[in-house]
Amino acid sequence: MARTLDGVSEQFRAFWTERHLASLVTVRADGSPHVIPVGVTLDVEARLARVICRGGSVKARNVAERGIAVVSQVDGRRWSTLEGDAVVRTDPAAVADAERRYALRYRRPRPNPERVVIEIAVRRVLGLT
Repeated sequence: MARTLDGVSEQFRAFWTERHLASLVTVRADGSPHVIPVGVTLDVEARLARVICRGGSVKARNVAERGIAVVSQVDGRRWSTLEGDAVVRTDPAAVADAERRYALRYRRPRPNPERVVIEIAVRRVLGLT
């Protein structure tokens, strides 16, 4: 059932703070999906999912060119998908904030001077959590 982030449950919030890897889907120039495992964080209040990556990566290029992304995580029967418009942020404050959030959910990321953050403005939520 599709919904938004309005009034999500505590179970939903917990699911997006537990340590799970996710799949990020972006769209290639030919319209086919590019799917890759990633770490992702969700800020329910800001309605933003964030993925840190190298600026020259395929995922970052796809988002910059087509402006859409989907992340999905699964744990047994629990799963959740977040869809939305996406941008690539390069400014140091946005990258540092995304790194801090990533460290809270996963671990401190290795230094990477080419790091950017993909921000997905979550407009649709699907799943069973």
